[in-house]
Amino acid sequence: MLIAIDGSESSLHAFRESMKLADSEKSWINAICVTPPYVGDLEMVGIGDIREAMGRPCLESIAKAEEIAKENNRHVKFLHETGTFHERIIEASEEYNCELIVMGRHGRHRPELTLIGSVATRVIGFSKRDVLIVPMEATIGWKNIAVATDGSEFSSRAVSRAIDFASSYGGKLNVLSVVDVPAEAYGEAPEVIDSLVAKAKSLVDESVEKAINAGVPAEGHVRTGDSASVILELAGTLSADTIFMSSHGRTGITRLLLGNVAEKVIGNSRCPVLIAK
Repeated sequence: MLIAIDGSESSLHAFRESMKLADSEKSWINAICVTPPYVGDLEMVGIGDIREAMGRPCLESIAKAEEIAKENNRHVKFLHETGTFHERIIEASEEYNCELIVMGRHGRHRPELTLIGSVATRVIGFSKRDVLIVPMEATIGWKNIAVATDGSEFSSRAVSRAIDFASSYGGKLNVLSVVDVPAEAYGEAPEVIDSLVAKAKSLVDESVEKAINAGVPAEGHVRTGDSASVILELAGTLSADTIFMSSHGRTGITRLLLGNVAEKVIGNSRCPVLIAK
């Protein structure tokens, strides 16, 4: 796994939680901290001084993480890179063949969680690796997993990953599907909603059957409403340890469009969210 750290309490919290996951999975751990490149005129400053000053926060972050690793008796390979944050994180995950990227998340409703320039949004959008976002104060767990599906090829990947984790850790799976239609549709075309609900139930039943065949206890849940809100509400009601979702295979700037369901769930979830790629 690759853990992104930046010295913040949220990233160090995610690092601590990742120690537990690494113990269970017997994983190699890589941790990366990225210093942004200096874009000013190096001829106008002392080159050594400016580079040292810009790199100091990363060195301090790594020092804090090294203490955490030592406390947990874990060997961690620390990477101090210079460049664009999301690009270096993604490149390192490829270079070290990491299956999972772990990132912390600050308190709920922070504006940067929904800004197109956020590091987490870009990592999720452009990486080929699964990404686990760990909110501050949340714990990583797999005993009670919620997975959202819309029947797409991409959400099928999330269901498969959720089943894998639930099977490995003796967990239970809750499969969620939300029929998200405009409010006016309820009065104008109720039969269409009934049809969509029936289709969603069929998709959920198929995933539940897949889980049960893999030896994982599972239940299905179909609701109508705003997708992100319903997923968050259900995950809370079910006391889910982790929410699994998919990232649709968009290209270019459309990967980073604001307002998508996954982004809203990530930004507001009280438990970790794993985005299956």
